[in-house]
Amino acid sequence: MLLHWNKYAQRLGEKGFKIMESLLLINDPKLNGTVITLELPNEGSKLDFESQINGLLGHLKGHLHNHDITIEVIVNETVETKRNLNDQDRYNRLLEINPNIELLRSTFGLDLPG
Repeated sequence: MLLHWNKYAQRLGEKGFKIMESLLLINDPKLNGTVITLELPNEGSKLDFESQINGLLGHLKGHLHNHDITIEVIVNETVETKRNLNDQDRYNRLLEINPNIELLRSTFGLDLPG
């Protein structure tokens, strides 16, 4: 299940749906029978996620050959993301998205705080 979840998130990211991709990857969903539970950090992210849930459900049901799957979203304001990024990690991610960031950094002589 997790493999198909992550593949779907990656495909969304490649299509430019970065917010939904990050919501899917914010932490690992838990599977209990046919119920997938995902914890999100706030109501806003829950609303964003639920507005796009049908595509994910269709993908999972088809690839897992199980049409009884449901997704339950729990808002947990204290949820910690599984990725604690430092400045270098953030910079590397931005560089992946747009290689011109390096040109900007070198042109203006910018350094990463650290």
